[in-house]
Amino acid sequence: MSEEKDDVVVLTDEEGNDVAFEVVDVFEVDETEYAILLPVDAEETEEGGALIFRIDEDEDGNEIFTEIEDDDEWERVAAVWEELLLEETDEDEDE
Repeated sequence: MSEEKDDVVVLTDEEGNDVAFEVVDVFEVDETEYAILLPVDAEETEEGGALIFRIDEDEDGNEIFTEIEDDDEWERVAAVWEELLLEETDEDEDE
């Protein structure tokens, strides 16, 4: 259901600064893929926490990360990710 990634991607913030993120997890919600990104250097971002992006395709078919602007979509995706984390924690405790 969820796919672990060890990739690092560099995104450009609103001020034009490049920020490196580790792709922590990729999972699907309602046939759409989402990625959990964690800043490599937490001091480089204001929040310092994980970010959720929708994975879309550009006109050339390349995968791109798109900010989730719809509150309902964000809440739905965040809830699924939290559920996946709980399942993972339960599996670790069972071992």
